[in-house]
Amino acid sequence: MANHGNEAAAVHHGHGHDHGHEGHHDLEALRQMGFWLFLITDCILFGTLFATYIVLHHNTAGGPTASELFEMPGVIAETFILLTSSFTSGLAVLSMNRGDRKGLIGWLIVTAILGASFIGLELSEFIKMVGDGAKISTSAFLSGFFTLVGTHGLHVSVGLCWMIALMIQLSRRGITPVTRRKVNIISLYWHFLDVVWIFVFTIVYMMGVM
Repeated sequence: MANHGNEAAAVHHGHGHDHGHEGHHDLEALRQMGFWLFLITDCILFGTLFATYIVLHHNTAGGPTASELFEMPGVIAETFILLTSSFTSGLAVLSMNRGDRKGLIGWLIVTAILGASFIGLELSEFIKMVGDGAKISTSAFLSGFFTLVGTHGLHVSVGLCWMIALMIQLSRRGITPVTRRKVNIISLYWHFLDVVWIFVFTIVYMMGVM
């Protein structure tokens, strides 16, 4: 009788463990879906900002135009840095898939440094423009420009904070199903910001100086 009781308890415990595992898997899937919904809303946000900029970019109100303001060497440097950071974030995912925690954290650090360099260059560009009298309130063109490019820069800054927090978590907990999901998500987010920047570079800067 005691054996039967132990077997029943073991079976019950097994079922409980299975349910717990399934619940955890469902929660991870839900969080993944939540990220995709966030990305869709971000696409709508940036689509709206691009449309607004395209409508307003000729409305300079007698102020400086895009060709007078934009300094392409700096913008090209920003683009190169961000594209490189997208590549290094991909290398971080490859390290994670190999189970190499040290390599994963190392490539995330490189990605974060490149991202911070990008933000530094963008801030210096904004400061110089404001110093030259090209403020957000100067014209509709500059309002559209600062809002669009600034929103992208804000997203990069959020991604940097997120990446730093994730590196701390990885150093403490290692590669787990939870940290694995988070690394995949931050990498997708970073690639998304890269794609948005290519549109910014083409529509705002290239079309502006042509």
